[in-house]
Amino acid sequence: MTTAFDPIVLGGRRLASRVVMAPMTRSRAYGPGSEPTELMATYYAQRAGAGLIVTEGIQPSATGQGYPNTPGLHTSGQVAAWRQVTDAVHREDGVIFAQLMHTGRIGHPSLLPGGLVPVGPSAVAAKGQVFTHEGPKEFVTPKELSEAEIRQTIADFADAARNAIEAGFDGVELHGANGYLIHQFLAPNTNRRTDAWGGGPEGRIRFAVEVTAAVARAIGGDRVGLRISPGNQYNDMAEHDPAETYEALIGRIAGLDLAYLHLMEGPDRGLTARLRKAWPGTFVLNPFTYPEVTGPEALQLIEDGAADMVAYGALFLANPDLPARLAAGGPFNSPDRSTFYGGDHRGYTDYPALTG
Repeated sequence: MTTAFDPIVLGGRRLASRVVMAPMTRSRAYGPGSEPTELMATYYAQRAGAGLIVTEGIQPSATGQGYPNTPGLHTSGQVAAWRQVTDAVHREDGVIFAQLMHTGRIGHPSLLPGGLVPVGPSAVAAKGQVFTHEGPKEFVTPKELSEAEIRQTIADFADAARNAIEAGFDGVELHGANGYLIHQFLAPNTNRRTDAWGGGPEGRIRFAVEVTAAVARAIGGDRVGLRISPGNQYNDMAEHDPAETYEALIGRIAGLDLAYLHLMEGPDRGLTARLRKAWPGTFVLNPFTYPEVTGPEALQLIEDGAADMVAYGALFLANPDLPARLAAGGPFNSPDRSTFYGGDHRGYTDYPALTG
């Protein structure tokens, strides 16, 4: 029987376990030009015991930023600054992928330089507010991407992936979930295009397919993962019957020999089983446990064959040595939600590890 603590080969790399640190926005990139800091290097190195670390969302271009103090991977300064993070993780024998996250319509012009504005597949504003340096602001109507701008955005993802490898990352994860740009192209309420990038499922999956293919060409499919969240309503998304769209997506990217598919699960475990069956490679599952954080019981999903690897979010945030704690059956530190976004070392690098 396979367990979470058995090694697994991922894209040619042998991982020590099947416990994944899920991507989590922390908004602490206080370096010049949205660059990661030494404190961020400490944070990730503390968690290098994960079988795989997936970083917080990193914008592949200036336009892709949707929140304050999130890091980028589109300038030489950012590449150099990320090197201190990857070096720190590798010194601890960790494996780390950079999550590339273009937020699309989720953001605000005040967060963007040079008069840039949020963009999307269609000019449809999200309901709600985003936090900015001046406090909460209503989402704006995004600029609908032209054909040329879509092509440039795809190229931006590929360039950022190359930058990630230059910065020492072992690979990248494309964020196609949680209502951000790739997800916005997939969903019918945010993609109202009638050209080849919209319409039915085949048109709506095209952007996700072409981004994934371009990144795979740039750095090799074995260094690329894709995260999806079918039916996720976060950021004002609506996918009432997502199975057809996501099965079509999986069919189109299955031949790219990606490192993994990462599913952020919703309440429909039946859909999870269908996508698991359809995907020919390594299947990473961030299981649906709302309103509780994912706990040690999720390890059973690997033993049951529901997933090859299990991703932990908030529990990994609060427990830098989470795999060791899971193996020991606890105890577990409780995450402090008041320190999730922004701030200093408190609630970031000061969670205690097990001793003795």
